Amino acid sequence: MLAAHTRTEAILTLRHGEQALLTLIIPLGLLIGASTLLPGAVDAIVPRILALAVMSTAFTGQAIALGFDRRYGVIKRLSATALPRWVLISGRVLATLIVVALQAIVLGITAVLLGWAPPAGGLLLSIPLLVLGTVTFGAAGVLVGGILRAEIVLALANAIWFVLLLAGGLAVPPEELPGAVGILARFLPSGALAEALQAVLTSGQPPGLQPVLVLLVWGAAAGGLASRTTRPT
Repeated sequence: MLAAHTRTEAILTLRHGEQALLTLIIPLGLLIGASTLLPGAVDAIVPRILALAVMSTAFTGQAIALGFDRRYGVIKRLSATALPRWVLISGRVLATLIVVALQAIVLGITAVLLGWAPPAGGLLLSIPLLVLGTVTFGAAGVLVGGILRAEIVLALANAIWFVLLLAGGLAVPPEELPGAVGILARFLPSGALAEALQAVLTSGQPPGLQPVLVLLVWGAAAGGLASRTTRPT
């Protein structure tokens, strides 16, 4: 049951045009464009593009999908079937992880063709970080998509995506952002994930404690609130 539900969720995500744009086409275009405009900077660009891809899939994509599933009664109908609640939740989580893994593979191969040469140890360390980032952003996506109307979710999730892209430590490193904005970016999940991936994929060493703690706190807080507030319709 879990495998079938996971497969269905993953296929639906990959077939959705808007989600495909957010999850792969935009990050891929930004990777190629930025690497072309800034020759030699691909090592600094790739970690932030990976963080953007995780945010796009796990947060924005999940929030919008859940919001419209609730609007059309999909969650309510699935809850009335033989699928246990844990299968419904686990299937979505695993499907998101599958999509993120596919993103990482495509973006990684493209980056290598553009001259990216990460340390092997960094690649291994990036895997748990990508999983942690996916769970954290996924919890936030469920929080937003599980309580608001679909139209509001669509607007809000895309607005948050743009804000975090521009001022959340993704497009520009926190140390290059002005004043309080740069400080705040380090305590946002977007900046924390980008900083952690930057560390492991550049030096091959474990990330600092702060970005990992930031991701854990955001994930726990969003997950706790989502479990209390998410409604089937």
